[in-house]
Amino acid sequence: MNHTVIPTGYEPKLSLYETQAAISLIKRTFQDHLSMALNLKRVSAPLFVDPATGLNDDLNGIERPVSFDIPAAGMEAQVVHSLAKWKRMALYRYDVHPGKGIYTDMNAIRRDEELDNLHSIYVDQWDWERVITRDMRTEQFLKATVRDIVQCISDASLIVNGRYPKLRTQLPAQVTFITSEELLKRYPDKTAKEREYLITKECSVVFIQGIGHKLSNGKPHDGRAPDYDDWSLNGDLFYYCPTLDCAMEVSSMGIRVDSETLDEQLKLAGCDHRRSLTYHRMLLDGELPLTIGGGIGQSRLCMLMLGKAHIGEVQSSIWDADTQRKCREAGITLL
Repeated sequence: MNHTVIPTGYEPKLSLYETQAAISLIKRTFQDHLSMALNLKRVSAPLFVDPATGLNDDLNGIERPVSFDIPAAGMEAQVVHSLAKWKRMALYRYDVHPGKGIYTDMNAIRRDEELDNLHSIYVDQWDWERVITRDMRTEQFLKATVRDIVQCISDASLIVNGRYPKLRTQLPAQVTFITSEELLKRYPDKTAKEREYLITKECSVVFIQGIGHKLSNGKPHDGRAPDYDDWSLNGDLFYYCPTLDCAMEVSSMGIRVDSETLDEQLKLAGCDHRRSLTYHRMLLDGELPLTIGGGIGQSRLCMLMLGKAHIGEVQSSIWDADTQRKCREAGITLL
């Protein structure tokens, strides 16, 4: 069900044209900071992939990819859900060495997404991936990388606030770490989304670790595909959004599966049939590099830094009639 809420008394802090200029500033500034902090080089990435390669991300396993035929190639293609697996294959093909990585603009269509203030069928994010060594597959290295990303976001928001002082949306440089199991014990009578909201409102910036494995209540904190993140070394980065009084997920990231954890997680998820796909076969055979990577939402980062109430204020998409009416009546321009 689609659900758009207009906060009482909300007024955009920037005009339409200021917003467009600010979006450009955010994207240029943040990706420059990210590439320097994590030693990444920008690469071109596909909008669609061959499903037979196993490179598409199946997210929670229930979302339907957008598919189409290519008569000239005699094959079907799928619009990507994300580039989580493609990036690792690219690092292998480009022979990138440990300590270095890549980033790219990822654009996707998620046809089954519910539409609300934070969700659109159009997804835009920075997808990044970095080659690591086996001794870097640790919780400490994961946390250090999260801190680097949070610092990049804070630095970029400082520049944006300097250009547009009326925003007053400077984002913190400190992040709180908590595991999904610790969060469950802290709020045992709450749903996963309620737990995310409570901890993020309290701490402002939170990285919730361990997404995918079942918790002590018999349920995972959230769904996660079994074939890219190591469920014990991953997590989601949340910021408190005062405009909407909500927890906003800005990034999902993690140290990626090696052959052993892929084998284990495919069994747990009942996905053994994927073992014959090109990507999975190469990973199980130890051919692909060990990596860490993730995605960082471009539109959501723009929403946070610009104090926007609806994702349609910072990206162009398609919206249901009720959302269009509510935004029109509130004086909100959907791009």
